[in-house]
Amino acid sequence: MWVDERQQRIMEMIGTVGRVETDAIAAELQVSRETIRRDLLLLERDGKLRRVHGGAVRADPPPERPFRTRKRVQMDAKRDIARAAVALIKPGSSCFIDAGTTTATFAQELVHVPELLVITNSLEVAMTLRAANSNSEILLLGGLMGTEVPSTYGDVTIAEIARHRTDICILSPVALDPEAGVTYHDLNEAAVARAMMRHTSRSLILADHTKLGWVSRSVVCACSEIDDLISNADIADLAQYRESGVKNTRSTH
Repeated sequence: MWVDERQQRIMEMIGTVGRVETDAIAAELQVSRETIRRDLLLLERDGKLRRVHGGAVRADPPPERPFRTRKRVQMDAKRDIARAAVALIKPGSSCFIDAGTTTATFAQELVHVPELLVITNSLEVAMTLRAANSNSEILLLGGLMGTEVPSTYGDVTIAEIARHRTDICILSPVALDPEAGVTYHDLNEAAVARAMMRHTSRSLILADHTKLGWVSRSVVCACSEIDDLISNADIADLAQYRESGVKNTRSTH
């Protein structure tokens, strides 16, 4: 196999799962590890990927699309993830829920769980639960109003989060990587997520396969701090997250 063909195949593998291991590439292409290492060096030099311990990941996350656009993509995957996540929520639980398109879909399924205390900075989550005549108690966090995402953020929001301790927090990050952990593009959204993580007993991350293997600019937590990860990625692709410390992973695929 020629160099160009080999490197194209490597990029196709990364494009599928977001992250590849050197040993796996060598086995797939039937070449030596040293050959693959040289290929990865060249691809990294060209800005096409980023080398990490044992393999490589995509070079950079794609720019975050507008909220209204994101609501229309991966809709089936988000519904499947939401249904699987709701199965983990017990009646009477207290929940933090952050703002995102996946958590907005999750709220549509959460209406079937009775007598919750839902604390959220997401206007969509709050209005979805209220419109469904949910018997849950809904606390919409105060703060500055976001311009792009219908949510609140800032010092007031963080201070209000600190007044509570919930059974579980449900987060929908922009990116999730085995080494970098949970990351967000927006610094204010990341600050809210970090505060929710600090004041909960259990963390639940909702991430469709397009978010896996990417790293964005603001770190929320390491994989070792995640209790549950639900994704539509293949079970095999989620194994690296368990190895990085995620306690429980579930694939809806």
